[in-house]
Formats: sequence, structure tokens, C-alpha cells
Amino acid sequence: MSVAVSREPGAARLRAEAEAAAAAVPELLLSAERLAAALQPGVHGLRRPGVGEDFWQYRPAAPGDTMRQIDWRRSARSDATFVRERESETAQTAMIWVSASRGMAWRGDPSRPTKRARAELLALALALVLLRGGEKVGLAGHTPQPGRAQADRIAQLLVSQGQGTGDDDLPPVADLRPFRRQVLIGDFLDDPAPLRDYLARAAAQGITGSLLQVLDPVEEGFPFAGAVRFRSAAGVLAHETRNAAALRDAYLARLADRRAALAEVAATAGWQFGTHDTGNAATGALLWLHGTLGNRAPGRVTTGGVSPQDRPERRDPNAPIRPVARNTAEA
Repeated sequence: MSVAVSREPGAARLRAEAEAAAAAVPELLLSAERLAAALQPGVHGLRRPGVGEDFWQYRPAAPGDTMRQIDWRRSARSDATFVRERESETAQTAMIWVSASRGMAWRGDPSRPTKRARAELLALALALVLLRGGEKVGLAGHTPQPGRAQADRIAQLLVSQGQGTGDDDLPPVADLRPFRRQVLIGDFLDDPAPLRDYLARAAAQGITGSLLQVLDPVEEGFPFAGAVRFRSAAGVLAHETRNAAALRDAYLARLADRRAALAEVAATAGWQFGTHDTGNAATGALLWLHGTLGNRAPGRVTTGGVSPQDRPERRDPNAPIRPVARNTAEA
């Protein structure tokens, strides 16, 4: 005798999850639209002569140049005839990756967004700005495309992206295409060796970009005291102490060392590294991200948190720091 097993509960659950994801898309788009309004999109100079608006250089006229190309004011100051060249401009292809590791779903206070929610907002806002400038943009693992409709697709992909099962996460190697730009947004609290290898492969293909480390204020300041039990989001690491305050200096030192290591890894690959605190407004981080794609940003920006100069002694930057960086703290 066979027994029919109903699949309705599973189907209903899947439908509910799908409807929840679909409902989140307009809200994410609206928030990203407001954030993106702070920036003006634009094309990027290629540092070579061609079609564009910005002046590049004067050069002596050559056979084949037309009368319209000659700059008569410059030519009048010498016996030679000169042509005014403009800098060639083109739209870029940008790939944006948001970490889906377990720890990105964490926040230290219900009044703040999770790290992943803030990362998704920044990713979509940056995509909107770039798309308005005529550029091709893609979410990691998906085909980059131009146009306003691509923003809707990216929003849908972001809210439907599954949660990782562990604390580590990296973008797909298939996204590494010569001379693309990439933006990686995560907390980067795990072993930096895989990230170092990924950026080395990217640099070998002429790919440049930026790393943005997103942390919660609790991870920035370690405001714990007394007896506390820490555990990582994936439950792999745990640590108990009766005097959490005594760990603060060591934790801050290791966080500073990790950031210094990430900055060095980025610089070696020709990338830029910045940090963002979810307790702060997202505008500063978005401005920095957009600036890195236009080669106008500094090599390092801190949009929140404790200055590295204020950290105590240096430790091994490759040592895991998750047990105290992102935990449920239990008294």
C-alpha cells in the first residue's frame, strides 16, 4: 500500500518566503534611490586621446587632420599648427559582491540594520548611480547589463540571495574578467589568505576595485564587561570569560592589525580598502565607493569606528577574531 505525502506545507512556506522577498524589493529600491540621489553619475576617463569632453593634450597637426580639429588660438602662439585632443571616455563594467556569510546577518542592537542589510543598500545605491551613468553593472555571479531595468533585477537578486552556512565567503572566480572593476562588501573577519589569493588573480587580469569592510558599532568598540559567553554566528567558535573588559585592548589591537593586513592586501593588488560602521549614515561610504571607481578616492577611508592609531600592541593579523567580533554575548 502506498501512502501519499502532502507537499502543501512546504509549498506554502516557499510561497510565503517568496512573497516576503518580493515585498522587500520596493523598500530596498526606494531606500537605495534616496541614497543614490546624493551622487551624480558620469563616464570615466581612459587617460588616452579619443572622444570625450575633457582636454587631454595638444599635438602637432598631421596629414589627415581636418580644419575643424585645429586649435587656432594655440597655433597662433607658434609657427606650428596644433590640434587639441580630448580624453577618451567610456562606460565601465562593474561587478558588485555582497557577502552572504552567517555573520553578516548580525547586528548589535535591534535599532540598527544588520551588516548585510547595510551592505545591500550600499550595493544597490552604487548600482543605481553607475547605471544612470550608462555603465554595465552586475551582481556577483550574474551577467552585467546596462539600463534602469537592471537595477530592478539586482534588487531582486539581493533580497533573494540565500544565507551562507558558514562564516567565510568569497565572490565567484568566474567574475574575474580582464579590466573590469569590482566592489567587494563584507566584514572580512575571517582568514584573509583566500581573499589575498583572489585579489592576486584579479590583479593579474588588470582588474581593480575596492574592499569595503562593514562592521557593527559593537564590533568596533567591544563594549562588554563581566562574565560573557561569546560564540560565532555559525556556532563553530566559542569563548567564555568572567572578565570581558580585560579582553577589549587585545581585541581592538587584533582588529587594527586585521585592517592593516586588509589594506596591505588591497594595495598590493592595486585596490583600495575602506571601512564603514553601521551606526553611521550610509552616504559617506557610498561617496567613497563611487570615488574609487572614478579614481578619485583616497587609498583608505574610515567612515566609523576607532582610529587604528588608537589601538594598542600589534598581534598576528591572520589570527581568527570572530569569537569576540560578532557574537551573541550572554551574561
